Amino acid sequence: MSASKSVTRSSKLGPEERALAVAALRERELDILVIGGGIVGTGSALDAVTRGLSVGLVEARDWASGTSSRSSKLVHGGIRYLEQLDFRLVREALIERGLLLQRLAPHLVKPVRFLYPLTKPVFERLYIGAGMTLYDIFSWTGGRPPGVPHHRHLSRSQLMRAVPSLKRDAFTGGLTYSDAQVDDARYTASLARTASFYGAHVASRMRVEGFVKVGERVVGAKVHDLETGDRFEIRAKQVVNATGVWTDDTQAMVGARGQFKVRASKGVHLVVPRDRFQSKLGMILRTEKSVLFVIPWGRHWLIGTTDTDWHLDKAHPAATAADIDYILEHVNKVLAVPLTREDVEGVYAGLRPLLAGESDQTSKLSREHLVAHTVPGLVVVAGGKWTTYRVMAKDAVDEAVAALDGVISPSITENIALLGAEGYQAAWNRRGKIARRFGVHKARVEHLLNRYGVLTDELLEIIQSRPELAEPLPGADDYIQAEVVYAATHEGALHLEDVLARRTRISIEAWDRGVSAAPVAAALMGETLGWDEARVQSETNNYLKRVAAERASQEQPDDESADRVRLEAPDIVASS
Repeated sequence: MSASKSVTRSSKLGPEERALAVAALRERELDILVIGGGIVGTGSALDAVTRGLSVGLVEARDWASGTSSRSSKLVHGGIRYLEQLDFRLVREALIERGLLLQRLAPHLVKPVRFLYPLTKPVFERLYIGAGMTLYDIFSWTGGRPPGVPHHRHLSRSQLMRAVPSLKRDAFTGGLTYSDAQVDDARYTASLARTASFYGAHVASRMRVEGFVKVGERVVGAKVHDLETGDRFEIRAKQVVNATGVWTDDTQAMVGARGQFKVRASKGVHLVVPRDRFQSKLGMILRTEKSVLFVIPWGRHWLIGTTDTDWHLDKAHPAATAADIDYILEHVNKVLAVPLTREDVEGVYAGLRPLLAGESDQTSKLSREHLVAHTVPGLVVVAGGKWTTYRVMAKDAVDEAVAALDGVISPSITENIALLGAEGYQAAWNRRGKIARRFGVHKARVEHLLNRYGVLTDELLEIIQSRPELAEPLPGADDYIQAEVVYAATHEGALHLEDVLARRTRISIEAWDRGVSAAPVAAALMGETLGWDEARVQSETNNYLKRVAAERASQEQPDDESADRVRLEAPDIVASS
């Protein structure tokens, strides 16, 4: 038996589908054009197209190449927002968490258990326990259980059994609570693919260079296809600007001042091997500025984050030696055996798009979102949290729809599962049979099901036709060669970096950050996409230069020098 029903050709998002999408974007006026291929932009495209509208989605680089691939990879209510009495934001986020876990993407969003440690014996336990109780209550949605266990209290001895690597005197006890985690880049690319499946015309590497206006009204966008070098106009009745930290830059193209400003806050995360310390739980640790998460991530830990203003290159935010030392210093305050720079296998930096307010501290800027019709024909959506992307998308499309003629259906995305989600639990229960049928180890099938859901069949069929593609990539045993081929044929990967940094997470999970895997992956992509030897070599060299520049930037003392060193690596540029 198969893990899924047969999947139609239209579920692919490969070069042929991109060409068809570009042709459609050139030829017809759309109801809505979405600019920005991050989590909010892809979510907006899916929201609009499932209302029955004609929709285009363009992204200047790859899906999730900005903020949406560099988060803490948590789907959470934001337990620290309870202290700020922001109950509405927490409640909204917890409802979305439940939807993602149980209905929209159970193959990608998984429960994760955290320790909230205590340093004071009585009052703190009562105070935090009350907050945790609220957190549990808010997570019930319409009588539906939250999909994760409720909080519970731990004594000091129970705490040490759960986290043996803690310093014995670090905490007096703790509480455990549950949230969820996600591969943010994979989720975003899956959203773009799902929007395409429902009829949206989606194209990455399509840079907006200006707007088309009739009088003061925006009626489309001027775009540059970075794959072919072509420039043309896309006409649309409404345009949605969902460009995150680039919001102000995009707004400036229209020649009108936006109604709000977005500031970029840099967040840095470290990746360390899971065996560097023992714990059955993730942890949330207080710092003098914010909080530090220690998050289980497969065979790794993610540790972060920082929260500092960033005014330099938005495409390639750079982590500094000071950022890395800050994180190590704070996590080492509670570990019996401290981590060192030698334990760090990966580092990544991302930018939060925060709504600028009165405060000069980015940690105090709003995590809520705003939607506005800044000029006729142009809707802007900005701010927000990864977890509440679907609400942001709904609000943005609602605003755009209000200016369209006719009766248009309300949002239905709370019932639209991502491709690969429907039937996932049944496929998971049959994973042993699937493994035997295809002659693949059960652990490998589990890995694939948790990345592709029921679309795992498509990967296994590739392996059936080419058994050698079941081999892992060099230096990245968690990923097999078939995944590179699939990324190029089905998931819209156009360049080597797209595969190693986002369709897989090799660039942050492998000790060599993908240097060993790069030539093999480039050759597989070249064979699939028809690259000549020079192109294969160029893609490999570009990736190796990126890794070298990132490593060098992480030795620099400050943002300015790290930014300068990081930008020494060439970016993927237009063909003409």
